[in-house]
Amino acid sequence: MLNLNDLLVFVQVVDHGGFAAAGRALGIPKSTLSKRLSELEKAIGVRLVQRTSRSFAVTEVGRDFHRHAAAMLIEAEAAEHVIKGRLAEPSGTVRITASLPIAQFRLAPLLPRLAASYPKVRIMLDVSDRFVDIVQEGFDIAIRNHFAPLPDTDLVQRRICYDPAWLVASADYIREKGMPSRPAEANGLDGLMASSAGVWMLHDGEGAVAEIEPSPRYFANETVSLREAARAGLGVACLASSFCAPLIESGALVRILPDWTARGVATTLLMPHRRGQLPSVRVVADHLIAELSRRPPGADLINAR
Repeated sequence: MLNLNDLLVFVQVVDHGGFAAAGRALGIPKSTLSKRLSELEKAIGVRLVQRTSRSFAVTEVGRDFHRHAAAMLIEAEAAEHVIKGRLAEPSGTVRITASLPIAQFRLAPLLPRLAASYPKVRIMLDVSDRFVDIVQEGFDIAIRNHFAPLPDTDLVQRRICYDPAWLVASADYIREKGMPSRPAEANGLDGLMASSAGVWMLHDGEGAVAEIEPSPRYFANETVSLREAARAGLGVACLASSFCAPLIESGALVRILPDWTARGVATTLLMPHRRGQLPSVRVVADHLIAELSRRPPGADLINAR
């Protein structure tokens, strides 16, 4: 069984980029840290760090080992917090991962208010569109947008909301092309497309389904680009309702075929089971779910029209 103290030494040395900086952070002589790292390397039988008097470099296996060691230390910290019963006031670090659109448009205004409400909670937000293994990489919370249901895993999944998609265009474009009154009249309109798929599938909530074939004019795999192209009058975009509702309310965009919606996106919060027991993680998760479940201003009013 590996010594957790040696894992802590290794993680700190790597995170600080050397023995001297890690020694200052831990208050331990760098010679002691070097000795502990050597003992760890001897125990596992591999070199984790190549070091000389002038250089310090983590080996390839050392990078892989660091990722797992850091996750183990987080789990050890979580176990300690549970044992201590830190129930009086949430405290500690909560690590969150989210994609760029969620971070920019939903989390950016929420997290500072949350941090102000809980001064002993430290929030670390990692913004990335890559696949993230939240257990191995040490995250407490992940927020995911997804079209298909998420696979069954050992993670706690808490559904936040479902956001249907609407067809939208600028008022100038509608004045020029006319407002379609039924799906068939929208065929051939200039399409602002997220992919090479050339159709939009719509449903009216009563079982009817319609297929629209726009004339593709503009492609972008990023939502803001499609929204701005629609505002500029290039054509019709299919956007998540919460994302375009404020612009419809202001008149910058117009909703086309308001009785019809396209397949939307679901938002789910995920947590590892054990970390979800920490008071700090629970309070952040509950706050995010409550806030992100709310529709943006104007969305319900527009949807009712």
